[in-house]
Amino acid sequence: MKLAALFPLIAFLAVAAPPASEVEITAEPHHHLELENAYVRVFKVEVPPQQATLMHRHRHDYVYVTLGAAAVSNEVEGKPPASMKLQDGETNFLPGNFAHIARNLARTPFRNVTIELLQDKQARLVPPAKWDAERGMEVFAKGTKDIQFVKDGVRVSDIQLQPGGRIPKHYHAGPHMLVAVSDVDLRSDTAGNTSIKMKAGDVVWLRGKLTHAVINSGNQPARFVTLEFK
Repeated sequence: MKLAALFPLIAFLAVAAPPASEVEITAEPHHHLELENAYVRVFKVEVPPQQATLMHRHRHDYVYVTLGAAAVSNEVEGKPPASMKLQDGETNFLPGNFAHIARNLARTPFRNVTIELLQDKQARLVPPAKWDAERGMEVFAKGTKDIQFVKDGVRVSDIQLQPGGRIPKHYHAGPHMLVAVSDVDLRSDTAGNTSIKMKAGDVVWLRGKLTHAVINSGNQPARFVTLEFK
C-alpha cells in the first residue's frame, strides 16, 4: 500500500478507536487504599508530574483533602476537561456516580486524600442531620476551627493550632477521623493522655462517645481536617 493511502486509514482508526476503558477506583494504580470500615473507604492519591490517572469511577459521594498546591485537569466522562487550581488543605465534596481522569498539569506531584462516604445512599433517604453549627468559624486559644460543610450526615472542619494551642473539651457522639494536612503532634486528654503523631496525608479513625480536649504538643503549627459522623 502506498504511503499516501495510509493517511486516511490512520485518521479513520484514530476517530474510530474506543475511549479509554473505565476501571473501578480500587483498580486505579494511583489510588492506594488506606482505611476501610462501615462508614468510609479512604484512599491516598498521588499522581506524578505531567501524568494522569486511568479513567475510574466514583460510585459513592466523597470528600477530598488536597495536600500541597496543585494544578489539575478534571476530565469527567462525557464532559469537556476543566482546569482546577487547588490550595494546600483545600477540602471539597463531590456527589458520586461519575467516572473521570485526573491529569496533573504541574511539575510537582498531585496528592490528596479521598474519603468515600459509604453510607451516602442511606443519608439521602433521611432528613439531613442537624448540627449545632453547619458553617462558621470558632476561635480558641492559639487556634481556629473552620466548619467547611455538612454533607451526607458528615460535618467537615479545617482545624489549625499553633504550638500549645488547645481545642477546649468537647463531646463526639459518633466516630470521627482526622486527616493531617501538615505534620502534627497532638495530645488528646483522654485517659492516659493519648498521643497522636501524624505525617501530612496520614489518617486516624477515632471512636464515638468520646469527651476530650486536643492540644498541639509539637513545636510547629498543626493543621488537620476532621470528619465527624452524626
